Amino acid sequence: MGKGRVEAFSDGVLAVIITIMVLELHAPHSAELSALLEEAPAFLAYVLSFVYIGIYWNNHHHMFQAVDHVNGAVLWTNNHLLFWLSLVPFTTDWMGENHFAPIPVAVYGVTLLMSGVAYYILQQTIISLQGPTSKLKRLLGRDWKGRSSPIFYLAAILLAFVNPVISEVLYALVAIMWFIPDRRIERPLAHEPGHHE
Repeated sequence: MGKGRVEAFSDGVLAVIITIMVLELHAPHSAELSALLEEAPAFLAYVLSFVYIGIYWNNHHHMFQAVDHVNGAVLWTNNHLLFWLSLVPFTTDWMGENHFAPIPVAVYGVTLLMSGVAYYILQQTIISLQGPTSKLKRLLGRDWKGRSSPIFYLAAILLAFVNPVISEVLYALVAIMWFIPDRRIERPLAHEPGHHE
């Protein structure tokens, strides 16, 4: 099967996720600056989640540049990733509305952790489909970011019950770590004959 419909469907779902998140932001009923400041937690939660969805879109796009075709397993593992990402607007809104209370912050972390796990499963499914000479496996190498992210997420989930601010810092650190698109895939593919983005 060709990969075009998977990419188009994923792009559409991620666009809808971002749209839902921004619709959850509510304008203050007052024209005072203090009223705008009251919405700061919800806005900060939105910014963090927007960055995360952007990161997933970037890396999903780069990963699929190393894919020639897909099968049913790839379709379902891709849907599994989209399922967890589709929960981001809900957990973002819950966290922002409750001013980063411990339980919503921890649940937000669970959503990020499961999204990361789902992305890893998708990667491994593609590698399995590509076989022993997998282009994606060769391009990913050791994948230290992929291995370290779950550790940060687990720490943040537990620390949410100690101090939610620490958890938010850890979530932001993981986002910063992934902010630059995956050069391991981008650079080698750019030099392949006939490769087009």
